[in-house]
Amino acid sequence: MLKIDEDKTGLKFNIYVQPRSSRNQVLGLYGDALKVKIKAPPVEGAANKMCIAVLAKVLKIPKSTIEIVSGQASKTKRVQVRGEKDRDSLEEIEHLKQRVRSLC
Repeated sequence: MLKIDEDKTGLKFNIYVQPRSSRNQVLGLYGDALKVKIKAPPVEGAANKMCIAVLAKVLKIPKSTIEIVSGQASKTKRVQVRGEKDRDSLEEIEHLKQRVRSLC
């Protein structure tokens, strides 16, 4: 089961990244993480950038609200998704949480 940590600024959860895939997609659960397949190789941050872009697209949020907070050089990463400042934070965070859970 995907563990999502929530606070007033947003959500944090684990992702498992599979680089050099044939296409970009979110596959669902991989242990306690969300599995993300990406085309980019794990070279010079390309995989991390692509991973953020894929998550932003499927969650329908700006790339600037997603940050990899740990595991930059690992396949297992910790991601933070911040709420946008111009919306009601608690309501928006709950919607984000539901969207992340729907990917599982």
